Amino acid sequence: MQTGFTPLNSLQQGQWFKLICGASFQDLPAIRLLALIYGLVGADCIDVAADPAVVTSAKEGLKMAQKLSPIAQKKGYLGYRNPWVMVSLNDGEDPHFRKAHFNPNHCPSDCSRPCEKICPANAIIFSEKSQGIIEERCYGCGRCLPVCPQNLIVTHSSVFSLPLIEAMMKQREIDALEIHTHGDNVENFKQLWSFVGKNSKNLKLLAISCPEHPELISYLTELSRIIAPLPCPLIWQTDGRPMSGDIGKGTTHATLKLGQKVLKAALGGYVQLAGGTNHHTVPKLRTLRLLKDTQASETPYIAGVAYGSYARSLLSPFLDHFDYFGEKMNFQILDNELFWQAVDIAHSLIFPLKFPLLYSEISTLNSNK
Repeated sequence: MQTGFTPLNSLQQGQWFKLICGASFQDLPAIRLLALIYGLVGADCIDVAADPAVVTSAKEGLKMAQKLSPIAQKKGYLGYRNPWVMVSLNDGEDPHFRKAHFNPNHCPSDCSRPCEKICPANAIIFSEKSQGIIEERCYGCGRCLPVCPQNLIVTHSSVFSLPLIEAMMKQREIDALEIHTHGDNVENFKQLWSFVGKNSKNLKLLAISCPEHPELISYLTELSRIIAPLPCPLIWQTDGRPMSGDIGKGTTHATLKLGQKVLKAALGGYVQLAGGTNHHTVPKLRTLRLLKDTQASETPYIAGVAYGSYARSLLSPFLDHFDYFGEKMNFQILDNELFWQAVDIAHSLIFPLKFPLLYSEISTLNSNK
């Protein structure tokens, strides 16, 4: 681990890696383990729901990652690199801040339960122990909504307390804040910023996340005026195809296209991809010469990539094996072969971004075989 290394260095070097646990995802054991594993392979930021219990769980995982870092480094992983903890807010209706709901007693006994099969978070379960939706696992992807034969599934907004978030900012319990907005929401953004902006001096980073919109650039330009002067670095998060990275290879195209659009606008701040990101994202960035190591020093570059549903899906087969490692996680986990398999899978996602030259060499060798 580099002495004095900070996540800001990653932004400046174009190697920023953010794990998105989910703005409404509240499965505490899973969050703890995700933070631990991605913390060990060099994540720069852990983005979680604006819930004190969730923030605490993420920090518990990172604390364990810091303890295990020397061992992970000996095994060839990057190790703990002082990641920032970020929470997400929204200035209006947003799919990231919702949860699905239905009454399982209304489900026909002969239903094939396509909702259970399609749920990427394993949040819908029909068993002796559980019936219906495990609310803390649901992160609002909405994939269950169109497949219900009876149209029984609805969604409701996941609401968090602004005074509680303000307290976390004042007490510096979080390092960064992300605001999810849309391309025609100036007044709502102003209202939210009037509440959280006064504590922005306590932040190490502000991120503004926005999907595609016909007037996107003019909207983001207006937001940059509203938040100025900003006492911390700024990220424009291009949410190309929200919560879709685990669906297939092609989902990364939308965020690449949107990232190029925002990068070309030269709004100031850093541009970071999200929404549809997966293993194909960084190789595509390299092909398009959008990474810093493929550019001249003065040329704009994509500063980083955030991985959400895809990063979580990679580790979902392992999560249930480790729920007994709670707040009292200890070094017994080092003897668990499954744990290091999970770490290796997480490392395969971060490797192309954090080790660009080595990745390029390996890719060239493989292509010449």
